[in-house]
Amino acid sequence: MIDLYTWGTPNGRKVSIMLEALRLPYKVHPVNIQANEQFEPAFLKISPNNKIPALVDDEGPNGEKVELFESGAILLYLAEKTGEFIPSDPVERLECLQWLMWQMGGFGPFLGQAHHFLKFAKEDVPYAKQRYKDETARLWQVLDTQLAGKLFVIGEDLTIADFAIYPWAMRYEWQQIDPEQYPHVHAWMKRMGHIEFVQRGMQLP
Repeated sequence: MIDLYTWGTPNGRKVSIMLEALRLPYKVHPVNIQANEQFEPAFLKISPNNKIPALVDDEGPNGEKVELFESGAILLYLAEKTGEFIPSDPVERLECLQWLMWQMGGFGPFLGQAHHFLKFAKEDVPYAKQRYKDETARLWQVLDTQLAGKLFVIGEDLTIADFAIYPWAMRYEWQQIDPEQYPHVHAWMKRMGHIEFVQRGMQLP
C-alpha cells in the first residue's frame, strides 16, 4: 500500500494524478497546510522540508519501505517503479526530464510567487507583483512554444512532465493569465482536462 500525504495544491495534485493514472492502491492522508499541520513532528519525519506532498511505499526498492518528499522526485520514483509515463528511449527520456525540471525550477516557484504577491500578500508590493507577473507570462510563452504541433509536452504521449505542469497551469486565474492568449497551452489544458484520471487526481484530497 502507498500512503500519500498531501493537500489541494498544484504540487500535491501532481502526485494524485500520477497515482490515479497508474491505478495503484493508495491511501490519502490530508495535511492541512492552512492549519500548519505540515510542521507536526510526525510529518517532519517523512518530509524534512515541511512541504507536501510526501509518499510512503511499503514495497519500495528491494521490497523495503521507502519514504519520499519533493513532488518531482516522487513522480520520477513512481514512473521508474512502474515503467509508465516516462519514455524508454534515452533521448526522449532526457526530454521528459528536462521539462520536469523546468517545472520544478521555474513553472512552479515563480508562479507560486505570483500567487503570493497577486492574491495573498497583506501589503501591496508593486515591484514584486510586476516582476512575477512578467516572469509568469514568459514561462507560459515558453510552454506555448513547446506545445506547438504536439498533443502533450514532449510529443504524442503523456508523461510525468504533463502531470507536473498541468496543476500549475490550472491556477491561471491566480496568476492573472488568460489561457486563450496561449493557444497551444489552452488546447493542451482542454485535452488534459478530459482525461478521467486527471479529473480524479485534481479532486484530491
